[in-house]
Amino acid sequence: MNRLPNNSNGASTKKRNSILASNPVMRRLNKVNEYDVTNAATYGGITAKTVYFLLFTIVGIVLQLILAKTFATGEAFTVNIKGFEVTMFITEAIALGVSVIAAIVFQLLAFFAKPTTPVTGALYCVTQGYFISFLIFKVLSGREYLGALALAITMVIILVMALLYTKGIIRVTKKFKAIMLTLFVTVIAVTLLTLICSFIPFTRPIVQAIQGNLVFSIGFSVIFIIIAALFLICDFDTIDHVVNDKLPKKYEWQAAFGLAFTVIWLYLKVLDIIITIAGSKK
Repeated sequence: MNRLPNNSNGASTKKRNSILASNPVMRRLNKVNEYDVTNAATYGGITAKTVYFLLFTIVGIVLQLILAKTFATGEAFTVNIKGFEVTMFITEAIALGVSVIAAIVFQLLAFFAKPTTPVTGALYCVTQGYFISFLIFKVLSGREYLGALALAITMVIILVMALLYTKGIIRVTKKFKAIMLTLFVTVIAVTLLTLICSFIPFTRPIVQAIQGNLVFSIGFSVIFIIIAALFLICDFDTIDHVVNDKLPKKYEWQAAFGLAFTVIWLYLKVLDIIITIAGSKK
């Protein structure tokens, strides 16, 4: 294993560095300047590992379906989720809360503890699969086909973004990254402001009125989908960097998890907008 010489591929690596090249995993990869000609990362290796992570999402879906039957006892209550009246058991709600917290923990570990990515990344995908299953089979009970519709739309978006990237129609430039950063920071700021205002008695009715507005909800979801799609472009660019600059094979895990993370996030946002529209019709 070696370091890139100053006049070689290191220049391309340095050029890719920015404040927000992509999601956290991909951003860290852009700063790597190692290379290994004998055991370098490959597109095939990254693809296989991406499939590995996404398969664990399916494991999470199956796990939720199994545990839902186990938890179907004891005290129950009804909540309204985007227009759908959902009956939940206490134990089921606790399990859902634990999965959300676990997702945050595993996500951070996969991001920053690189050696743990194959395990923590897989566990993160399991928790996301659990949450996806809850949305499809619990919230959309009787309309599970909408989950398949969300998957089809997600795949179309991925294919379109891949085509735009490979054809050079969208290029990852400094301006492109600056636009992404602006969109990302704006959405995060609005989300945090909304959360804070929802706990203040004076502003809570305003927040509830805005959240109950269909146009606002759909618009916000569309912004998230656009950001996720743009992240895909940056992910593709970073994967090219990992392979073309011959980074060691160990970095395939991070590249694969970064892509899987974006794909899952995109799917959840597409599913969210579909649930919002379906709930408004009810």
